[in-house]
Amino acid sequence: MAEPTVVLEEAPSQQHLRARAWPYLRPHRRLIVLAIVVTALSTLALALIPPAIGWVTDVVLAGDRAGMLWAALAVLGLAVARMALLRASEILLVRAGERVVRQLRELVVERLAATALRFLERHRTGDLLRRVTSEMSDLAGFVRSDLPDLLAVVGYLVFSTIVLLLYSVPLTLVLALVFLPATVWLLRSFKRAAAPAFAAQAARQAEAAATYREGTEARELLQTTGAQGVLGERLAEDHRRLVDAARHAQRVAFRSSAVTVVQGAADAVMLVAAGLLAVYGVISVGTVVVFVLAMRQLFSSVTQLTQLLTQMQTSRTAFARLLNLLSATSDVPEPVKTDAPSTPRRGELSADSVCFSYTEEAQVLHDVVVHFPSGDRAALAGPTGSGKTTLSKLLSGLYRPAVGRIRYAGTDLVDIPPAELRERIVLVPQQVHLVTGSLADNLALVPGNPGRDELSRAVGALELEDWVAGLEAGLDTDLGARGARLSAGEQQLVALLRAALLDPAVLILDEATADIDPSTAARIETAIDRLRGDRTLIVIAHRPATIARMRTVISLREGRIEERSAG
Repeated sequence: MAEPTVVLEEAPSQQHLRARAWPYLRPHRRLIVLAIVVTALSTLALALIPPAIGWVTDVVLAGDRAGMLWAALAVLGLAVARMALLRASEILLVRAGERVVRQLRELVVERLAATALRFLERHRTGDLLRRVTSEMSDLAGFVRSDLPDLLAVVGYLVFSTIVLLLYSVPLTLVLALVFLPATVWLLRSFKRAAAPAFAAQAARQAEAAATYREGTEARELLQTTGAQGVLGERLAEDHRRLVDAARHAQRVAFRSSAVTVVQGAADAVMLVAAGLLAVYGVISVGTVVVFVLAMRQLFSSVTQLTQLLTQMQTSRTAFARLLNLLSATSDVPEPVKTDAPSTPRRGELSADSVCFSYTEEAQVLHDVVVHFPSGDRAALAGPTGSGKTTLSKLLSGLYRPAVGRIRYAGTDLVDIPPAELRERIVLVPQQVHLVTGSLADNLALVPGNPGRDELSRAVGALELEDWVAGLEAGLDTDLGARGARLSAGEQQLVALLRAALLDPAVLILDEATADIDPSTAARIETAIDRLRGDRTLIVIAHRPATIARMRTVISLREGRIEERSAG
């Protein structure tokens, strides 16, 4: 069965974002509801402060001393309640938001770690990194700082409108007539243009980050060929597109800022109208005070809302791109929890009528049929581009064949739980992936969390004590960034030690093509011999000496098995 070829969207749709996000919010719904309720109460306390001050104004003008005391106590009580509820709401909202972000972060890491290798190879590393780092940070930042403000502002707008209607319907209608039409038009215009503008900006940022990362990884090639100018031109073009996208996004954001002009006009109209009504005794001075204070806070909330809408659009874009990544990797199978393995510790590995292609136009492997009995020692040989590395990835389960089956002990690799498959079949690639840290840190990157004694036993089993002892600090030697202090051959020794810790049934080794010094080559050959035991050993061989050590030689040419012979 061929793997799905899902491609991430640069600017994924933001429609129905809340509905798509709900499955990730559902586990935290009680905490989210509690946070919203407390936020609403905090906002209600703030919205009631202008009426309390208006009450103070009226009782002062009336000379009511008892009323003054009660009104002052009401203002004080509302202020204290506002502070306490605000603090509680911020804590609850941040706690709920951080739980959601942590769940998303862990889910993304889990999905990317288990997704098909072809999915990762189809996408630029910089784009994937931006989605799971920078854009996740944008989302986390919005949850921590902007989400509490957004809910508070929306709540205040609702409660203030109710308060103003209760005090004077005519004045509230005048305010609505002057303020709402222009404000709604500006915000709707912003909303229509914001989604594509901010999505385009995010896509251009990811594009620039991907180009920069690719250039960093190819630094040796650029220096030796003098092609830094080519990279510079690509980066300059990427940044030109990024600047254009950023300018367009800022022009769109300015539409929301224009609301302040509308606020100024509404202020002038409302002061004249309220003053006239107070002069003619239609409303009290306290009502004018309520309208002035509430209007100030109302307009401040609208200004804050326009700023938050810009930030929210950035977060919506990041969230949409994150959900697009989760959707694209949603076919990752859930780990199968079982006490007993479904396959024996040793067994035959076979490929039956396997075909494979990276693109529809060009097929890489054609009707490959090959069987590796348990304990076999085989070399895959052939010219560059003959399909050896592709076949090794198929045999290890990293790729799925478009046609045909790969089986271990009679079971299709697709049907073997991923954790068990990684124990049964281990691929040691040419380019061994190391992390920044010590040798022990890198050896520990296998299931089971091996301890110090297990690491030492693995070193002894492969007769690599002298090599480890020759390092600066033995197992605690710092290998540098991504193992830069080790040669290509020494990096393969690390990979072989990892394999020894796993005790796989099948070990597939893609022999390093780089020149290896004789002592390291001898250590690799000794380690392979010691590691072989009763397991199946398949080597993608580049050196005649390696081919001569194998029991069987399988020659490939142009994606077909050309010959199978005894070594």
